[in-house]
This record gives sequence, structure tokens and C-alpha cells, in this order.
Amino acid sequence: MRFGDCFAIHSEYPIIHPSRRLDNSAKLAHIFDMKELLRTNDLTLIAFAEALLRGEDIDCFVMDVNMSVLEGGIGIFPRRLMVHPDDHEDAKRVLLDNEIPLGL
Repeated sequence: MRFGDCFAIHSEYPIIHPSRRLDNSAKLAHIFDMKELLRTNDLTLIAFAEALLRGEDIDCFVMDVNMSVLEGGIGIFPRRLMVHPDDHEDAKRVLLDNEIPLGL
């Protein structure tokens, strides 16, 4: 079965021909557009801040989550909470209103 430039092989996900795939820089462009909002080792603070932002419909992304593999799970590498630059000021206001120190 063929759908335009994609081939479906008894799967709900089509297999895209390699010549039609986006390069990695195009796929990851949204990550590079994000701006750091918070950096901390406190996992509960990151989870709370993420919940507050999602409650305000502000998209966020926690980076460095998988660094625990390298550090052995002892929490020495801080995690970063990233937001889109257009939402940065609103996100900063939400965290400061809830007395979360930004530390930047």
C-alpha cells in the first residue's frame, strides 16, 4: 500500500523513504529555540514548576533528565526547565508569583 511519499507495511505508522526524511537540524529546531528558565538539582522543584507552567498552558521541557545514567543517580548534575522565548516572561512571572527562586 502506498500513501504519497510514504510506504505503509501493515502498520499504523508509515515508513518514510530516507530521501523524504527531514534532516536532524529541522527535527530538533524547536529545542534550540527554547530558553532556560530554571536550573536546579531539586527534583521536586522541577516537577512543581513544570506543573505550574502546564496549568497556565505554557509549554515547557525538562532537559538533562537522563544525566542520572552518567552520574549514578546521586543528583550532581542540575536539570534545566526550558520554555519558548515568547513565553519566557510569562513563565518567569508564574514561578516568581509562586515563590520559586529562578537562580539565574
